[in-house]
Amino acid sequence: MKMLRSLIFILSFGMPLTFMAQSTIERVEPPNWWVGMKYNEVQLLVYGKEIGTYEASLKMHEGVTLKEVKRAPNRNYQFLTLTIAADTKPGNIQLLFSRKGKKRIKYDYPILQRNPARKTIKGFDNSDAIYLITPDRFVNGDPSNDTIEELQEKADRTLKGGRHGGDVAGILKSLDYIKDLGFTAIWMNPILENDMKEYSYHGYSTTDFYKVDPRYGSNESFRNLCQEAKNKDMKVIMDMIANHCGLDHWWMQDLPFNDWINQWPEYTQTNHKKTVILDPYAAKIDRKQFFDGWFVPTMPDLNQRNASMATYLIQNTLWWIEYAGISGIRMDTYPYPDMYFMRDWTKAVMNEYPDFNIVGEEWVTRPTIVSYWQQGKKNANGYTSYLKSLMDFPLQNALVTALNKEKTWASSWTDLYETLAQDYLYPAPNDLVVFPDNHDMSRIYTQLNEDFDKYKMALVYTATIRGIPQFYYGTEVLMTNSGTEDHGVIRSDFPGGWQGDEINAFSEEGLSDSQKEAKAFVKKLLNWRKTASVIHTGKLLHFAPANTNEVYVFFRYDDTDKVMVVLSKNDEDVSLDLKPYQEILETPLTGKDILSGSSYVDQNAILVKANSAMIIELR
Repeated sequence: MKMLRSLIFILSFGMPLTFMAQSTIERVEPPNWWVGMKYNEVQLLVYGKEIGTYEASLKMHEGVTLKEVKRAPNRNYQFLTLTIAADTKPGNIQLLFSRKGKKRIKYDYPILQRNPARKTIKGFDNSDAIYLITPDRFVNGDPSNDTIEELQEKADRTLKGGRHGGDVAGILKSLDYIKDLGFTAIWMNPILENDMKEYSYHGYSTTDFYKVDPRYGSNESFRNLCQEAKNKDMKVIMDMIANHCGLDHWWMQDLPFNDWINQWPEYTQTNHKKTVILDPYAAKIDRKQFFDGWFVPTMPDLNQRNASMATYLIQNTLWWIEYAGISGIRMDTYPYPDMYFMRDWTKAVMNEYPDFNIVGEEWVTRPTIVSYWQQGKKNANGYTSYLKSLMDFPLQNALVTALNKEKTWASSWTDLYETLAQDYLYPAPNDLVVFPDNHDMSRIYTQLNEDFDKYKMALVYTATIRGIPQFYYGTEVLMTNSGTEDHGVIRSDFPGGWQGDEINAFSEEGLSDSQKEAKAFVKKLLNWRKTASVIHTGKLLHFAPANTNEVYVFFRYDDTDKVMVVLSKNDEDVSLDLKPYQEILETPLTGKDILSGSSYVDQNAILVKANSAMIIELR
């Protein structure tokens, strides 16, 4: 009975494609590979009507051998493993599929010459400031692709959760704007095909892992964006998902293996219990439900314990890096796939591209859990990770809490101070990505109850604390989602990104005085940071906030430079005695506040304005 119910669950995705009338090869993935890569054994997923009943062979091509042929229970698949020697001559190799009494099928598979620049790809790092974009909601650079006839969801800008028309062309047109603000890297929410019936704009329900969604552009236009960004000394970070695909992914109607996805007798959602990873008392069922449960009914959970699936996902990542020349990956829901697969996936990427960078999403506010996933962490269960960076959700949460908290007997800065003090849990805290908000939470201006002074303090802290700062598009013009937490509103259209917009963040037409001030503030802050190497790689020293006032002070310093950051939530101006900071100041303070332009000479105390931030470059 259990097996029958499971079978019903499999077939509920649609009728298998075994009733197609003619034998053809519909897909070969990856669509090509390259000569000269360390990863030189490539698994080809070959899909077509009863292709699994054919004998596969390879027409002789010097340097390329057919190492293995693997058949799946579904006769519409074969998995071929090719070995490509380093001295292979680039060109098409010919795959042959033969069956007695049937016409032989030939398929030309491209083996390309590798771009030498790919060998030395430099990933994002502490010198960067990242601009996060939801592509559908940023800029509509090509209205002709807003609706694609063969895709299910059509453009409708009146729907909060609908397709609005932003695209790769819009981001390309905006590169100078983004660079002028001081950003050096762009992270885009997923841009691969999401051919779902509704709510497809967010990108996290992939229906083709090798194809940019045509409503965003093409594979070629994305590659061109990456190259143009590089020409402007900017980096592109690609959002990827190894945990799940979309329910309307092409293979969901004709799975190669029953365990290609994680199947249950009936729909079972993940329990989101991340503590089970280290919990010595965790029940097996709780661990299984965490890793194998689905996020939502429209996102099938991929089974990375299936060896062919694991290889497919690793190769897909390497393919996009090699094809497009991206400079980093943000991996969605990092802890939810099989954790040993994630170890292998990350190791494979970093082995091929040693200077690359990957940031994982582990949305939990406890550093004890986030730190588990970072490279170099010695875990109680012996788990080894190769992941350089993680999103610092604990620090984001502490920052907002501190800014919103009223002073009691202790300073309201205490939560932030003590969260940062737990950096001893991380092998490399400087490699974390810090941020005031992102696409999955309320805008920072909304989180801070539209308090402009607190907004500026949040941005200063994010830009000057250890780590790699990331800001969400529109933060520079105070975008808000006041009164609602609807994701379609949080990811609202960028003002000026559509022809006819009454408010235009690019030209500043229609912006309020506060929005103009915010934009100028971001520009000054990040363009200063761009050349402030002490912020990129300097050490950090912070001082416990005193209960007598609402000031938090920390320093970034190296052998040649020192920067003093002062954050004050006092409602009145205060005189800050500098004696408590003499262990790093050593002498009376001389320097300049890069935000206000105020200069100081031989000061033993400084005036700190009410509800303000200061960044003082010390001389």
